[in-house]
Order: sequence, then structure tokens, then C-alpha cells
Amino acid sequence: MRGLGDHLSIGERIAFYRRRRGHTQEVLAGLVGRSTDWLAKIERGSRNPPRVDMLAELARILRVPLGDLLGQTVLMEDERQQDDVPAVRDALMSPRRLSRLLFGPEAETQLPTPAPVAVRVEQSWNDYQGGRLGSVIAALPGLLQTAQELEERATRRGEDRGDCWAVSARTHHLAATTLAKIGESDISWLAAERAMRAADESDNPLVLASAARSGTHALLANGRYDDALELGNTAAAWLSSQVTEQDPEALSLLGMIHLRAAVAAARHQDRSIANGLLDRAEELADDLGSDENYWQTGFGPTNVVLHRLSIELDLDNIAYVVENGRINVDHMPQERSVSHRIDYARALSLAGQSDESFAELRTAERTSPQLVRNNPRVRETLRDLIKQAPVSSGSRSSEVFVMAQRCKAVQ
Repeated sequence: MRGLGDHLSIGERIAFYRRRRGHTQEVLAGLVGRSTDWLAKIERGSRNPPRVDMLAELARILRVPLGDLLGQTVLMEDERQQDDVPAVRDALMSPRRLSRLLFGPEAETQLPTPAPVAVRVEQSWNDYQGGRLGSVIAALPGLLQTAQELEERATRRGEDRGDCWAVSARTHHLAATTLAKIGESDISWLAAERAMRAADESDNPLVLASAARSGTHALLANGRYDDALELGNTAAAWLSSQVTEQDPEALSLLGMIHLRAAVAAARHQDRSIANGLLDRAEELADDLGSDENYWQTGFGPTNVVLHRLSIELDLDNIAYVVENGRINVDHMPQERSVSHRIDYARALSLAGQSDESFAELRTAERTSPQLVRNNPRVRETLRDLIKQAPVSSGSRSSEVFVMAQRCKAVQ
């Protein structure tokens, strides 16, 4: 969290901002339709944190980003400390992006061609799916600068205009998704907007459908669940009219759009809409026939199952996740498999299965240290595990405490 230590719990963050806004517990509880006792227990940590939809409402009333209540990620555990998010922000907020008319072309610049840039972008997408967030952050400033140059080339030349815009869209999509993953929700939205504008210019329906995913990621990260659902439904309806049902790339993109919209519906606590969207995605996965990775979607039958479990967790159906969460994810992209293990560990912790929860977190950490050590949900789960088993030397609980220190869940 900006300005607060990451060792603080969600309840402690709520209390901090409540006091900062000058609200009593009674007033804030009344504004969200809950009892003072409910809020007091949340702030003390004597009951589980609120669901994400209630956290979004608390963030709205307290006038802070949702991420400030959930806790921000910290990219400092990489031995090379590839965590220069300010450089990514600078690349997105370059004054030259504001007006081509005011700044004009840079006469001495040798503008790149899209093909070699596309290769670099896809390599960074592979890093993202492999959980190597530090490498992605390190590459993004240069990639974003090159994307701007490709856009300049597109305005000057006609023969590869569409390709230039398509590569820019993929670059900004990567930026938006990565920034949302690490809690930089404000600039994630800026990157998503750039991705969709470039995709519009590319005249490629698959590029636009892929870029729409970045918009849903950014909106979800900002707690704008209604808007994320609207974007997902609109993009799905548009894509359905533009492509053939036999195109596996289109099936994958359409399926992922349905899955992101389902997450938005679940976080708005609309089970009926979420289940309907999951069912549509499941039909598309069955048509696809296997787990694939077109457009870095990782879409297929397994990904639908993983999203169904994540959505049930958002809907507080802990028993369902515990009963059905032990599935093979070793063949999935690491970003997806680790996200599932974190969700499953959270459910196991909430069900009081501490040893099983910790085992899932350790497996996830071995798979991708960056994705685990930078995740606010991991920190909250580790704090819960510590409460369930007070630290004693030489026991499993001491291992939990050491991992909590690595993940900055405790001081």
C-alpha cells in the first residue's frame, strides 16, 4: 500500500482510512449497511475480511483506490530488483503522447518496423505467463517507447499501418495486464485505453477482442465491476458477429472475454449472470476441445474450471472450492496455475485446513516466487495461518512465519 506497510491486514487498512476520513465505526458501518460490531471485528481481525464487493464499496466511501484496502504488491524480491514501475509510468505519460500536432515528428528518428518488435512483445508475454514479472517490468519502458514510434510510422506510411497498430495494441495490453496484476490500477487503465485505441486502428477484430481483455483487467483492478461486465458483454457480442465459430483463435478470445465478464459479475455478487457466462465459456472450451494458448489466453476446459473455482471463492462458497479445488494445473501457464493455487490455499485456510493451505502456498512459491511474494491475498492468508497456529520454534508454524516475512505479511 502506498504510504502504509504491507504487513498491515485489510481490517487495519480500513481502520486507518476510516480514521483519516474522520468517521467513527458507527458511521462507516451505517454507510455500508452493517452493524458497528461487524466493522469492529473486521478492523480487529477477529472475523474474515469482507467480500471483494463490500471492499469496493468501502473503498468508494473512504475515497481511496480498492488496492489501498487490499494492499499493493512489492517487486523487491527479484535479485536484480527489476521493479522500476516509475519508468513504466514515465513511458506511458510522455508529453509527446498528448499531441502529435504540437510536438510533430522526430525528424532524426529511425522508425522501427513491426515484425521484430512483435517478436520482442511476445517474448515479454511469455515472461508474464511464466510469472517473471520483474522481466516484464524491465522490458516495458522500451517496448512502450517503440510502440509510440510504431504509431508514428503508421501515420506516415500505408503498407504496414495495420501491423504497426496491432503491435502497439499488444504492447499496451501487456502493460495494462501486468500493471493490474501488481496493483497499479490507475496506470493500468491508461494502458488499457491506449491498447483499445490502437486495436481500433488496426482493423483486426482479433486484436480488438484481445485488447478488450486488458480493459476488463483494468476495470476489475479498479473495482468497477459493472463497467467490466458491460465491456465484456459488448466485446463478446461484437466479436461473435465478426468471426467464424470454427476459428480456434476467436473461440479462445471469446471464451476468455466471457470468463472475465463472469468474474466481474461474481464480484458484483450476481451468481446467475456469472454462471450463465461460465456456461457459455464452457461450451466454447468444449468446441475448442483442449487446453490451448492462442493469444496468451491459456483458454480451454481447465481454465473454465479454474475460473469457476475462483468465482465460487468470490461468492463465499468455500466448501465448493475446498471439495473441487485439487486439480492438475501443472500443464497450464504458470501465471494461471499459481493464481489457482493461491485461491485454493485461501479457501483451505478459511476452512481451517492450515497444513494443506500452507502446502499449496509453498508449491506456488516454488513455481513463481514473484507471483506469490507480491500477492496481497497471499499475505492475508499467511496472517490467517499464523493466527491459526501460533509460532513455535521448529514447528510448521515457524515455517509459516518465515514465509510470511518473505512475503512482507509481517514485520
